Amino acid sequence: MPLKKAWQPLERSTVGTAPDRYGVYELGDGDGNVLAVDHGPLRDSLKEALAYGDGEEVRWQTTQNRQQAERLTEEHRNRL
Repeated sequence: MPLKKAWQPLERSTVGTAPDRYGVYELGDGDGNVLAVDHGPLRDSLKEALAYGDGEEVRWQTTQNRQQAERLTEEHRNRL
C-alpha cells in the first residue's frame, strides 16, 4: 500500500516544507513509480536524497517516533 499522499517534486522548496520530525518517505521516478522507501528525520533525509539525485518526486508521512517509522518502512518495503 503506497503512502496516501500526493507526489511532490523533489526540489529545494519541497524539502524546505518537510517537517523536522521522524517519518517514512517514498522517492519516485516522475511517472508515479516508487524507487525507494526509507525513514528518518524527514527534512535531513530529503536534503540528502535531493543532493544525491535519488528521485524526481517525493511523498512522506510523519510518525510519532523512530520505532513507528521503522515499522511503517518495513510494511511499505514488503509491498515493493
